[in-house]
Amino acid sequence: MPPRRPRRGPGHFVRHVRVEERSDTGRYPYTLPAVRALGEHGLDLAAGVTFLVGENGSGKSTLVEAMAVACGFNPEGGSQNFRFATRASESSLGDRLVLSWSGRKPRTGFFLRAESYYNVATEIERLGLVPSYGGRSPHERSHGESFIDLVNHRFGPEGLYLLDEPEAALSVRGCMAVLARLAELADQSCQVVVATHSPVLLALPGATILEVEDDGTIAPTSYDDALPVRLTRGFLADPRAYLRHLLADGD
Repeated sequence: MPPRRPRRGPGHFVRHVRVEERSDTGRYPYTLPAVRALGEHGLDLAAGVTFLVGENGSGKSTLVEAMAVACGFNPEGGSQNFRFATRASESSLGDRLVLSWSGRKPRTGFFLRAESYYNVATEIERLGLVPSYGGRSPHERSHGESFIDLVNHRFGPEGLYLLDEPEAALSVRGCMAVLARLAELADQSCQVVVATHSPVLLALPGATILEVEDDGTIAPTSYDDALPVRLTRGFLADPRAYLRHLLADGD
């Protein structure tokens, strides 16, 4: 892990996100309530680390992906210098998203899209960038180990980082390691936006948690009230009650 740098305070590069007027095509992703809300009201982003939470299909990953495209990152993941493509699956939202920037621009950045990181790892090898990612090819590490290598070795100060469900490859201990690294990055003038379901990551002190509601509203919430935390706590407190409901035969 890189040596801890002096505390500088959280970075704030992207301050506001909105959808261009007259962008609604009547098709996905513009039918998502969250995207409609962005078109009507936009979204303010705080400095430091912001988490987006919500149910599957709420649009949080779609939003993070679109932000990455609007920032100039490769849609499948990577830095702004990555230009490979395997199978285009991103929506058109990134081309219609308007970002309001502060006066400062990030020195570096990265988009981690968990589902396509295998393709990013292949590009890292092809470009000869393995030394910048911990010295071992991501293909020679487990999925989770390669994620931790990425945030420890590739992510640096004054950067803008967009992460889509990084916990997909991580154990609970791995999530704790990433949480600790996010705290360091916030101290190093970075701005990070993370779509997540992980109650471990959400525990990061000082982070902003935005919850995407069923009606598309995107509003701040507390750790205790965040959906992943409430559901996980409820299940762990009384799994039998949940299982009686989930496994009921319907008779």
